[in-house]
Amino acid sequence: MNDAFDIAIVGGGSAGFAAAIKAAELGARVAMAEGGTLGGTCVNVGCVPSKALIRAAEAQHRRLRHGFKGIPTTDGRPDWATVRAQKDELVAGLRQAKYGDVLRAYEAVRLFEQRADITSGHSVRLANGQTITAGKILVTTGASPWAAPIPGLAEAGYLDNVTAMALERIPKSLIVIGASAVGLELAQLFARLGVKVTVLEALPRTVPVEDPDIGNALGNYLRDEGLEVHAGVQIEQVGRGRDGYTVSFEDGGKPRAVRAEQLLVATGRRANTKGFGLEALGVTLGKKFEIVVNEFLQTANPDIYAAGDVIGDPMFVYVAAYGGALAAENALTGNMRRYDLTALPKVTFTDPAVASVGLTEDQARAAGIEALVSKLPLEHVPRALAARDARGFVKLVADAATRKIVGAHILAAEAGEMITEPALAIKFGLTIEDLTATFHPYLTLSEGIKLAAQTFSKDVAKLSCCAA
Repeated sequence: MNDAFDIAIVGGGSAGFAAAIKAAELGARVAMAEGGTLGGTCVNVGCVPSKALIRAAEAQHRRLRHGFKGIPTTDGRPDWATVRAQKDELVAGLRQAKYGDVLRAYEAVRLFEQRADITSGHSVRLANGQTITAGKILVTTGASPWAAPIPGLAEAGYLDNVTAMALERIPKSLIVIGASAVGLELAQLFARLGVKVTVLEALPRTVPVEDPDIGNALGNYLRDEGLEVHAGVQIEQVGRGRDGYTVSFEDGGKPRAVRAEQLLVATGRRANTKGFGLEALGVTLGKKFEIVVNEFLQTANPDIYAAGDVIGDPMFVYVAAYGGALAAENALTGNMRRYDLTALPKVTFTDPAVASVGLTEDQARAAGIEALVSKLPLEHVPRALAARDARGFVKLVADAATRKIVGAHILAAEAGEMITEPALAIKFGLTIEDLTATFHPYLTLSEGIKLAAQTFSKDVAKLSCCAA
């Protein structure tokens, strides 16, 4: 049995769906093959369920700790089973509405709910033996959690982000290996649900890819909240007994050990490229098994394209969707559009949250830019004071020669809601003066962007509210 299509997409996550929609809009006949759960990582086991649980944990946390006198705090253990069920209901609803129902709206797209092997630059073979032929092939198979090669870890077993969010009950204690976004989000989530949490990170600070000021401050805020956070450690061994896990590590040259009921490993993700026959077709894989592509998202085999997490970092759902649509368009119309991640914003959903875009001051100087730096503590932002939460700061980096904004790094309760303005400033070459001359509504956190821009040349402590 043989079916011919204009493009065959292997993988039914965000990149695959964006590609299918774009291809259908271009008038192409599209085949999509997905052997697992439709929708990929984000909606099923990534951003959607984790952010729902993070908000639930925040609600629990606010019952116990807030800055408002006269508002009583109350204790009480959360009903984890109910919280988890509500999360699962949200995931199922979004998977149906944003993936299943959307796909049915495009008659030109045919879904094959089977695993597919890529047999050439123009064909894939489904698990039932059916062959699909297409003018081009697009690989959007995503990525999966990866564990660092720690002695004893494989034998002991461990949780990853998927299994941690599906636990039948909340453990009394938890060790988290890895202090980047996923590890810290889940560590704080469980800590706020009453779990004793220890975080271990090999690099010198939490969120190590972010500005050092961000990582150092966030680590301290988490410690203030009761998490035990160790950065710059070397993990020596993982063991498991009847009463839980033991992780041995070296901290500042001193041997240490920590014990807990559960162990979560969040040390990164690796592309899903094994078993699809890619290397035999001339597709080059990188050191982390990611598919190597050119600026048009085309592989070394000119008939095969790739997009999303399968091509490696940065692994964000909005990057995957952008890349999927771009790859499909290039595959169908001839390489016309370049993959451009300039001014890409990133968010870590801790509390306070981390959001950044562009260069850090160190990266700017390494690139030969004379960097101007402004750092505004949130204690100068009226909205933060009114909310009784002045944790964090806004840090802007500008080019001294042009005064254009080249970087922004925010640590704040709603940092993710603030980062789009700096991202647009970088994308469109706006200057310090462009930001200070723009109206910012009073008593919003986004006003902190203007105040930080003013801080390049003024002492904000000497300005009145709404100062021009």
